Amino acid sequence: MSDKIQIQLMNHFLIYINEEKVDHLVEKSRKGASLMQILIMNRGESVPNLKLMGALWSEEKSSNPEQALKTLVSRMRSLLNQVYDGLGGCIVAERGAYRWQCLPGMEVDVYEIEDIFDQIKDDALDEETRRKLIERLLDLFCGDLLLDSEQSDWALSMATSLHNRYLSAVYSYLVSLKQRGDYDRVITVCRKALEVDNLDDRLHMELMNALIKTERNNEAMLQYKYVTHLYYHYLGVRPSDNMQEFYTQIVNSGKTLELNLESIRNELRESNESRGAFICEYMVFKEIFNLQMRNLERLGSTMFLGVIMISSMDGSVMEPMRQDNIMQGLIEILRQNLRKGDTVSRFSPTIVALLLPMVNYHTGRMVMERIKTHFYRKYPNCSVAFNYRIGPLSSEAGEPRLPESDKN
Repeated sequence: MSDKIQIQLMNHFLIYINEEKVDHLVEKSRKGASLMQILIMNRGESVPNLKLMGALWSEEKSSNPEQALKTLVSRMRSLLNQVYDGLGGCIVAERGAYRWQCLPGMEVDVYEIEDIFDQIKDDALDEETRRKLIERLLDLFCGDLLLDSEQSDWALSMATSLHNRYLSAVYSYLVSLKQRGDYDRVITVCRKALEVDNLDDRLHMELMNALIKTERNNEAMLQYKYVTHLYYHYLGVRPSDNMQEFYTQIVNSGKTLELNLESIRNELRESNESRGAFICEYMVFKEIFNLQMRNLERLGSTMFLGVIMISSMDGSVMEPMRQDNIMQGLIEILRQNLRKGDTVSRFSPTIVALLLPMVNYHTGRMVMERIKTHFYRKYPNCSVAFNYRIGPLSSEAGEPRLPESDKN
């Protein structure tokens, strides 16, 4: 066969003839496309009619499902033959079942991916061949199986299996690259894999570590900030402890430290003109907290810890994007209405922590009530509850005492 036919099921369902996408006719029948997908994914195995009917009409009632299936198959064969002469013959009828039979030379990305998974399991495989196979896998795995399909519930199990095997192969490849000290390639592989799974902790940490190893510390810091925002904004959770520990590693790396010192110098110069609290990452806040705890006993100073939590009035789960916008607004209110010596950090998706030096209960509560007033002035009809607690840090205990009387 002189023409090259390729079928893609990863991410998008597409058909290519000689590198040109020609699946517009298939798109005329979504149910027919689902039929094709089921048959192709079973890789030559016969699929019983009952299974096909259950997958294609699981939420619909049909007076004659067997006839509906025959009609669908006939229509799809006709549409496929319009795409490419003889393509409709790939849907082969058997007794009480149908199967997909590839034309000679036809390529299916899922088949090649499965073959790669099988090949790289061979311990006797030489490293160069293994590397080429995984590089090919990275090109083929452009997204999870049938990610954009509207009727892909039946494919979830296979999609999950392929996803997990893909990550396992990537992890193994990253170990090999690090052993060779090829951190530039680690960066490329991580970024490509993150296009498939943007919430994988290990990939983000491997990427940040490789950026540090290649002295691209500014990029590592930007990646950390991006991941933090990603977790807050889309998942409504704080990044893992291991992820947060990376902040300290980035800051402690040589050039980043120099840049941070320069940034701090610039910030100190500007601070004479600027007003407001110091807003920082959680790991910085934690270090400041521990420093203040050590200073309390030595200097005899006073420091209060405040926490502010927002939640829906009715107790329902807040939509992550709305929650993130409100929390960002709250932090800006704190920046503008607290003093320079106060420290603020987002402790969790719905909680902000504050360190307030040189206040007592009375002044501390006044500060929190003032913030509360500003908050509701900015969000008058938001149906959000603003709750706070405030209490003194104690040098004799492992955590601050927050008396029940200081809840609001």
